[in-house]
Amino acid sequence: MTVARRTAQTTPDRPRSHAGERAVVHDLPDTRPSRVVVEGVRPSVDGGRFPAKGVVGTPVEVSADVFADGHDHVAAALRYRYGTEAWREMPMHPLGNDRYSGGFRPDRIGLWEFTVVGWIDHLGTWVADARTKQEAGVLTSVDLLIGAELIDGASSRAGDGERTELQRAARSFREGSADRWLDDEVLERAAWLHGGRRPLGALGGTRTVWVDRPLAACSAWYEFFPRSTVDGSNRHATLADAIDRLDHIAELGFDIVYLPPIHPIGETNRKGRNNSVAATETDVGSPWAIGSSAGGHTAVHPDLGTLEDVKRLVAAAQERGLELALDIAFQCSPDHPWLQQHPEWFRYRPDGSIQYAENPPKRYEDIVPIHFENDDWKALWVALRDVFLFWIDQGITAFRVDNPHTKPFRFWEWLIAEIRATHPETILLSESFTRPRRLEALAKLGFSQSYTYFAWRASGTELTEYFTELATEAVDYLRPNAWPNTPDILTEQLQDGGLPVFATRALLAATLSANWGVYGPAFELGEHLPIRRGSEEYLDSEKYQLRRWKLDQPRSLAPLLGRLNAIRRAHAALRQDRTLAFHPTDNPQLLAYSKTAGEPAPDRVLCIVNLDPANSQGGWVNVQTHLLDLDDGQSFWASDELGGERYGWGPGRNYVRFEPGDPPGHILALEPR
Repeated sequence: MTVARRTAQTTPDRPRSHAGERAVVHDLPDTRPSRVVVEGVRPSVDGGRFPAKGVVGTPVEVSADVFADGHDHVAAALRYRYGTEAWREMPMHPLGNDRYSGGFRPDRIGLWEFTVVGWIDHLGTWVADARTKQEAGVLTSVDLLIGAELIDGASSRAGDGERTELQRAARSFREGSADRWLDDEVLERAAWLHGGRRPLGALGGTRTVWVDRPLAACSAWYEFFPRSTVDGSNRHATLADAIDRLDHIAELGFDIVYLPPIHPIGETNRKGRNNSVAATETDVGSPWAIGSSAGGHTAVHPDLGTLEDVKRLVAAAQERGLELALDIAFQCSPDHPWLQQHPEWFRYRPDGSIQYAENPPKRYEDIVPIHFENDDWKALWVALRDVFLFWIDQGITAFRVDNPHTKPFRFWEWLIAEIRATHPETILLSESFTRPRRLEALAKLGFSQSYTYFAWRASGTELTEYFTELATEAVDYLRPNAWPNTPDILTEQLQDGGLPVFATRALLAATLSANWGVYGPAFELGEHLPIRRGSEEYLDSEKYQLRRWKLDQPRSLAPLLGRLNAIRRAHAALRQDRTLAFHPTDNPQLLAYSKTAGEPAPDRVLCIVNLDPANSQGGWVNVQTHLLDLDDGQSFWASDELGGERYGWGPGRNYVRFEPGDPPGHILALEPR
C-alpha cells in the first residue's frame, strides 16, 4: 500500500524565517510615529493640485479632522506663510466630532501656503481629567503628582516668567493641593506652548491659496461697444468719445468697464448686419474678427483711435473709480499679420484654403482659429503671452477672456503663471459657456472669475440648486460672475418678459453672486427682439453694426442698476458667496435667500424675489433664523433697501405680496429687535 505524504511548501515571494525568528516584511520607521491623524483639510482643491482662492484682508478659513486613538485629547495648529517666508502659527479650535477650525488673514497678493499639524495634548488631557475627578471628589494625591511631572516638562521648555508660575503650580500639586491651578489659564497656555508635541502628526504636504485683490472677488461689470454712440449721431464713435460715457457708468456704481476687442477688423469674409455673409462697403464687421493690414492683437482700430487714446481712457476711468477691462480673443481674421508671419499656426484644408471657425451648424467665415497642435507651439505660446503683457504695459490689468475652453488647459496654466510672476494683480474673467467640468477646470487653473449658467436658470428650483452648488462644492476655487445678458445671449425670458423680467434678473444677479455684469445699453433699455424666434441673437446686433443709444429714456433701468450697486457696496454680506442660504416659501414664484457677514460688523441680508412680475404673487416665507446668525425665537426688524419700508418680523412664517408694477423683490437688511 502506498502512503501519500504531505510535504511543506514555501511561498516564493514571502521571506523564510529561521527558528525563533519572524519574517520582517516591511521596514519599521526610524522614529516612533505620531498617534495623531490629520485629514479632511479644507480648502483643498483636488488634493492640493491647485490653489484655492482668497482675498487680501479676508480671513482664509481652514478646517481639518484631527484625531487619535484612545482617550487622550489632541491639539491642532494651523501653520501658514507667504511665499518662502518663515512659518507662522495659529491655534485651531474644536468644532466637535474631531473637526478643528482656524484661519489666517493674508495681507498681500500672491501665493500663500498652509498646513495643519496635531499632537497628543498630554498636559491638557490631564487637566481635563483632573477637573472631572475634582468635581466628583475622587482626585487623589497620585493624580496631582502625575500632573506635577507633566508641568515640570512644560516648565523646562518655557521662558523665565512662565517657568516661575509653572513651578509654583507643580509645587502646589506635590503638596497635595490643586488650589486655583486647575482653572487657571496658565496651564492652558502652557499645554499649548510648552506641553510637548513630539511626535507630531501632520497633513502630509501643504495646501496653497492664491490671494487676489478685493476686486477679483467682488465686482460689477458694465460692457459697451465704444464704436457706437449715445448722442444720437450716426457715426463711428472713438475711444475719446468713450471717456464721455464713464461718468454715467460710475454713477450707476459699476466697478469695471469692459470693452469688446478694440483691434483692427479684417476685410476678408467680413460679416454684414445681422451676421449676413454679404457685407456692404459701409459694414463695420465683427470686433472678434481680429487683424488687418493695420495690425493684430496689439494694435488699435484706426477708427477708434490710438494707443495714446487707450492710455487716456485708462486714466479717465481710474479718476472715476473705475477700471478698464479689455477682451482677449485668441483668434484671427484671414487678414491678420500672423497668417503671413506664422502660417504654421493655422490649419489648412485639403483644397489649400484656410480652415475658418465653425460651431456646427454655425459658421464664422470671418474668423480663423489658431491651431495649437503645431510644431512651433512654443513660439505661439510666447506670442500669446506677450499680448497680455503688452496691454498690461498700457495700464490694463483686467481682462475678459473669450472662449478659453477652446484652447489647451496646459497652455492656460502656463500663461497664468507667467502673468502672475510679474503682475499678480491681474484679473481674468473666463467666458467659458461650456460643460461644467471644463468650466471648473479653467477656474482651478487660475482664472479669477467665471461666467456662469445663470442666464438659463429661470425657476426657483433651478436657481436654488445651481447657486447652492456654487456656494458649497465649488466655492474654494470658482468665483461665479452672473450676467443676465451678453452681446451673444438674449434668453427667451428676456425676449418675452419685458422690462419687469429684466428688473428681476438684475436683482437676482446682483444679490445671488458677489460678481455680476450687464451688456450695458441693451440691458438698461430692455433690448429684447431676437433676430428670429428660437434664436438668442439680437436683431440688429451691435456685434455687426453701429448703434445709436439714447440712454436718457424714461423707461431705462439705470436707476435700478444704480440702486442695486449701492446696496451691494453698503452690505458686506452681498460682497461674498460663502454664506448664501435659501429659505423655504410656499409659492414657487417666490425665491428667498440670505447672506451674512461678520466683518466689519454683523450684516444680515434677506432677499425675496418675485420670479413672475407680470402677475400678483404672495405667500409665506419661512425665515430660518439659524442661517442668519440670529438666536432661535429672536424677532428682528427687516428694512427694505429697495422699497424703503420697515417690517417687524420674527422667526418662521412671514407674509409677502407683490403686485405688477412693484419693485422686483425685497432686499431686507435685518437687525435684531
